[in-house]
Amino acid sequence: MKKSLVLAMAMALGVSATAFAANPFSDVPAGHWAYASVAKLAAAGVVDGYPDGTFKGDNLMTRYEMAQIVAKAYAKGAIGADDKLMAEFADELDNLGVRVAKLEKKADNVKITGEARFGYKDFDAELNSPMNIDDEEENENGVHMKAKAHEAVLRTRLYLSGAVNDNWTYGAMLENTQNLETNAQESTTKFRRAFVNGKIGEVELTAGRQAFTIGEGYVADLTGDAVKLDFGNKLKTTLFAGRFDSVAYDVVGLSGVTGLGNYFPPVSDPDFISFISGQYGTNNKTTVYGATFAYDFTDKLYGNAGFYAREGHNIGAFPEDVAKFAEQKIYTAGVGYKFDKNVKMYAEYQKADKSMADAVVIDGTSVSDEYSSIVNAADIGDDGWAATVYYKGANPMDKGSWGAYATYYDQSGAVILDSICELEDNMPAILGMKGYEIGTSYTLAKNVTGKLSYFDLKNKDGRGFGEYNNKLIWSTVTFNF
Repeated sequence: MKKSLVLAMAMALGVSATAFAANPFSDVPAGHWAYASVAKLAAAGVVDGYPDGTFKGDNLMTRYEMAQIVAKAYAKGAIGADDKLMAEFADELDNLGVRVAKLEKKADNVKITGEARFGYKDFDAELNSPMNIDDEEENENGVHMKAKAHEAVLRTRLYLSGAVNDNWTYGAMLENTQNLETNAQESTTKFRRAFVNGKIGEVELTAGRQAFTIGEGYVADLTGDAVKLDFGNKLKTTLFAGRFDSVAYDVVGLSGVTGLGNYFPPVSDPDFISFISGQYGTNNKTTVYGATFAYDFTDKLYGNAGFYAREGHNIGAFPEDVAKFAEQKIYTAGVGYKFDKNVKMYAEYQKADKSMADAVVIDGTSVSDEYSSIVNAADIGDDGWAATVYYKGANPMDKGSWGAYATYYDQSGAVILDSICELEDNMPAILGMKGYEIGTSYTLAKNVTGKLSYFDLKNKDGRGFGEYNNKLIWSTVTFNF
């Protein structure tokens, strides 16, 4: 008796579906919904049955036999890739050579990857200033302070990505940071990124909380809530606008979350800390918009250009008529050259429309005018440059691979929004930075990479006011999973 005859009996029994073995030659149990679905296909003439177009009999079918029927229906276009039958017999269809891309994509729609990074930082900071802080009767010999600090931190990140449809995806990043010496910040697990990405014609749109590095990151290594548009083949263009972290100034100053105040406790010289805190401040959040352009002249020579505008804003809690930061524009131009597959170099020049002394306005007067007795406007620049040489690079998938780099910075504070330089956050941002960074990375094992970097930076601007010397040794081991 033909096994196909069992379909009629299965329909009559009306038993709900149950789990069964994955063996392709195991029987599809009586009452399984698949019999009813295939019977409908037979009635529609998609698959063959008896002359009257029906399936009759009392023999069960194996999963392999059922998959053959489903494959035939799929080939004729009677069912789609997202049909329930296609999902049910996906493994058997795969064995038959019927690959269903949509099913495979849907089955793995959400991906989770991550990294755990152990980092250790050793700081060495020094301030030498000939300036009196309050008046001529105090601190006649100026300010001379030294400090050391270190921290051990575990940063864990989980990256989530999922397909919304054929054109759009969703991405997110969950981050937790723990200070291994104090157990602080254990409750700071947050979604640091959450965005959608997709195509509108020839334009790629990314919207939401995101992070992106522009160029080599000398001017902008940004994280914030933004909209970014990317387009162009030969002339690759990026337009962006949003509210970004670490690009504004408040009155927390060097005694806040960044700056030398971390390493020079206020008790070392409270007058100095109070003075600096009230005048300069530390980074916060404000609106930035801009455009960047990248062009490959040859397979070795390439160039970048950029425009950035930082929105004016009040400083800290003060109203704008008391203390504000004026709008500032930055222009950049850079060129890179790939000597061979192992060595490349990139250099970039940056220029702002006003210096930090002119951008910071107190009681309607710029700092350069209000504090002309201690701030020499000519000593506060409005431009800068930086260059990096790269050699190879550590590939997390290739054990034993390694790389090295060296970067030199000579940048006024006016041309830095939020630098990729790790030590920049610990410099008085308004005074820029000048010095070098060198580092090397090595893949210790598959998906395990070690990195060691050394930084030696001084302030570029305001040298007459004081010299800040900051050194940092930063070592990390990153586990990717």
